[in-house]
Order: sequence, then structure tokens, then C-alpha cells
Amino acid sequence: MAEIEREAMEYDVVIVGAGPAGLSAAIRLKQLDADLDVVVLEKGSEVGAHILSGAVLDPCGLDALIPDWKEKGAPITVPVKEDNFYMLGEAGQIRIPNFPMPPLMNNHGNYIVSMGNVCRWMAEQAEELGVEIFPGMACSELVYGDNGEVKGVVAGVFGLEKDGSYGPGTEPGMELHGKYVFISEGVRGSLAKEIITKYDLAKGKEVQKYGVGMKEIWEIDPAKHKEGTVTHTMGWPLGSKAGGGSFIYHLENNQVYVGFVVHLNYKNPHLFPYMEYQQFKHHPMVAELLEGGKRVAYGARAITEGGYQSMPKLVAPGAALLGCAAGMVNVPRIKGNHNAMLSGKAAAEAAFDAIKAERSGDELTAYEAEVREGAIGKDLKKVRNVKPMWSKWGLTASLMLGGLDMWTNTLGFSLFGTLGHGKNDAQSTEEASKHKPIDYPKPDGKLSFDRLTNVSFAMTNHEESQPCHLRLADDSLPVSVNLPKYAEPAQRYCPAGVYEIVEKDGQPEFVVNFQNCVHCKTCDIKDPSQNITWTTPQGGDGPNYPNM
Repeated sequence: MAEIEREAMEYDVVIVGAGPAGLSAAIRLKQLDADLDVVVLEKGSEVGAHILSGAVLDPCGLDALIPDWKEKGAPITVPVKEDNFYMLGEAGQIRIPNFPMPPLMNNHGNYIVSMGNVCRWMAEQAEELGVEIFPGMACSELVYGDNGEVKGVVAGVFGLEKDGSYGPGTEPGMELHGKYVFISEGVRGSLAKEIITKYDLAKGKEVQKYGVGMKEIWEIDPAKHKEGTVTHTMGWPLGSKAGGGSFIYHLENNQVYVGFVVHLNYKNPHLFPYMEYQQFKHHPMVAELLEGGKRVAYGARAITEGGYQSMPKLVAPGAALLGCAAGMVNVPRIKGNHNAMLSGKAAAEAAFDAIKAERSGDELTAYEAEVREGAIGKDLKKVRNVKPMWSKWGLTASLMLGGLDMWTNTLGFSLFGTLGHGKNDAQSTEEASKHKPIDYPKPDGKLSFDRLTNVSFAMTNHEESQPCHLRLADDSLPVSVNLPKYAEPAQRYCPAGVYEIVEKDGQPEFVVNFQNCVHCKTCDIKDPSQNITWTTPQGGDGPNYPNM
């Protein structure tokens, strides 16, 4: 693209992504030096548009960043009052008592929040400090300097031709250059993938592991609503088919967040994560809660699950990976926002010191050290073996041995050392001939819904004249390899119904309905041929989750 002429804007720090990590970095930079030029680029139509509400937040990250967040009116007002863990069977449930749980699993002092609203509030704090925030500005390319360092990004390209070429109506975007570039675009982002590959940042690390998380927001009968209640479940309907579980969080205004996570290392290509989720809502305990209520939003997103041993090197010349871009989720706790905030703060402090010393474009080694040795590393190291135990030995063993390992890690040691993950999630998929198809109940339209109906509640939108952002390395592979060998699992692992096999002139054809995409990145992760690459569509496209 050397022939494309673009304007360039110069900043001290360029931040990609207005999630908790990127906004924390921006806020901390301006706290340290009000004269620093800081810009945050967000691909969503507004801050929070790509963050579906509903999480339990450990406030330690915000405490460190903005100690007076309560006085400043942060939308964090529902403390966790009750913590429940259940093992589900098809017709009933057994409550797992709280007392044997390791202390780190306790939600006392945490809050049920809408992370979309938290990020909107954080954006307000950043702008008050002088941070420039540009929503609707997707970052489609990295810009490299003369010495191979990351120099900046290209943002704001609109109106590409269907084949991806530049046409008469194309807006070429602009280059935003920084002394340092922070990549905080979330899980499996396209720029992070490029940086990890180019600089071999994953060398010597375990493979990254993922889950797909699906979530609905429900408004329920006030008589059933228990503000501040947190419930997690394991077991039915997944059983031994796959790892995963659910979460049910009671926020305010009679709202309940109902989520379901399926680990993407499942073997059976016939497994249908979305339908497992819909089936889960028919469990008597869940159905009783939701009956008489209404679903008001739906979304899905991949979750990093590799943990401590899967985090790549976090820095490259001129660049740093923040939050979920590096995989900082604590899987047993189903929490990553606190670590995202802490990573943004740490990256900002390292960049501030470097800029003060008149450095630029080098590796922020102080950031790497702080993450590995500080609060984030300590948080992730304690739980590092839970995910590989679950993958290798199943749910029951992981509950017992994982719990033991978390207890001993609380005391400063592990009986197991650091376990590896083995195969990546794509490699874990086995041939369809080794497994039986799974017959799922048809959604009833009251508690469970078909995918396309639910996707309409994500309010996702993509300009159909633009190039497809889901790129196939080989157009023939879905039909020639994935269909006969794996029963083309893209038809099932996608929680938005993007992929389907249709018959055309008596022959199967692979169709990509990219306008349905909710940007979960599951296809980029789970495709057994690793043939699909998720790239950033033009700015503003994708889901538009409600401000609620």
C-alpha cells in the first residue's frame, strides 16, 4: 500500500482499543504528565458499543488507578451479597459449599457491573484529563519505522471496494504515530496477532487457550430478582462433552445477566456451543428464574483461558500488549477486567519513564517485569494449573486437584509445578467419524432462541458493500476438507450463524454471512484447518450493545 498517501498525526502514545486496559493506560499517562499527547482509537461506534454488559468486577485495578472512583460517580453500585456454586444434573442441582473454596474464589468486596457503562465512565474521566478518544476508528494496519519498530497504526479506512482494493470512493484513513503504541484490542485481535508473529513473542510459551462466552441480558419478574446475587454452575448440559459452565448475575433494575462458557478445546466437531447454552436455560433452576421475563440483549465473545504460562512476551520494539490482547483472564474466577486495568496502569508508567528519559520505539521492559512479578503475575500464577487439569483429567478431578493447587499456591507453593496445555484448540478437534452427532432440542422461542433471532438483539451491522472481514486462506478447504473430515464445524461453533453449508446446483457450497458477525473471533481460533482469519471491519461496524 506504499502508493497510498495519508495524513499523519504525531502523539506520545497511541492506544488501540477503548476497553478497560486502554482507557486505564490513557488515564494514568495523563495523571503522570498532563502535557503528554495521548490518543485512544476505538473501532466501535461509541465507547462500550462492543462490550456487552455484565461482569463481576474486582475493584483492585480501579482502586489503584482512581482511588476516589465512588466519589466521582462510577457506575459501580451493586456489591456482591450472595455467592452460589452449583453442580447441575439434568433434573436438579447440588450446591457446592463455599467454605472449602480457596480464598481467591470469594467474591466478597466485588461488584456486579455493566462493563460497557464502566468503560463509558472511564472514557469521560480520560477526556476530562485531555485524552483524545476517537470512536468509529478501526485500526486496520500497523506502521513500522526504519528500524523495524512499531511506529503507529492506520485508522479510519472507509469505502474499500468489495475485493479489498481502493476505489474512487475510498477514504484512505490516516496514520497515527506514537513514541509507543499500546495494543489493547481485546482477545485475538488482528494487530496483536501480527505483532506476536512478527516478533516471535510466543516463543517458549505454552499455546494460548480459549473459550467462547455467550451472554443474554434478561429483565425478570421483580419477585424473583435478588440484587447482588452471583451464581456459577458446572455440569449439565455439557457433562463430559466439553469443559465450561455458566454464570448468572443479578444486577439492578430487575436485570439478570445469564452467560455460558464453552471451552474451545472440545473434541467432537458435532458439538454446538450455542445450543448447549440454549439447552442450559431449560434446567429447572434456570427456567424457574427466567419464566415470565424477557431477553433484551445477546452477544458473544472469545475468552482467553491459557493463563500465566500462555501469556506471550508483552513487549516488542515500540509496542506493548495490554489486557486480553495478552491473555490476562483469571479463568477460575472468570475475571480479567481488574488485570486489564492494572496492565494499562503499568504500561503507562513504563512509557512515562521512557519518554521522560527521551526514549522511544524500544521495548518497555519495565512493563514486562511489572506484569510478571507484580499483582497480575501473582493473581494468574496461583490458578495456572486449573485449566490444564480440567483439559487433561476432566471436571471432577480439576475441582479436587485444582482446588488443592489453588490452596497450596495461596501458601506459596504448588505440588504440580506448572502444567502445560498441549494442543491448541483447533488441533483438539477430532474427525467427525469418531463421534456421534448430537440431537439438540428445538428452541421454544420463550426461554431458548434460534441464533439469527438472538443476533438481532446484538444490533450488529456491517456495511455489505465492504470486503468480507472473515478471510479464507483457501476458499476450497471448507468443502474439500472440513466438510468430509469434520462435518464443517463452522456451522456450529459460530454463535452468530455466520457460516453455513448450502446446496447449489447439487453441490455443497460454503457461505459466509459476515453481516451477522458479533466479533467473537471463535472462527479464527477453532477452525480445524486454521483457514479463517478475522480482520477488522471498517469503524463503527459490528455489534451495538445497549447502554444499560
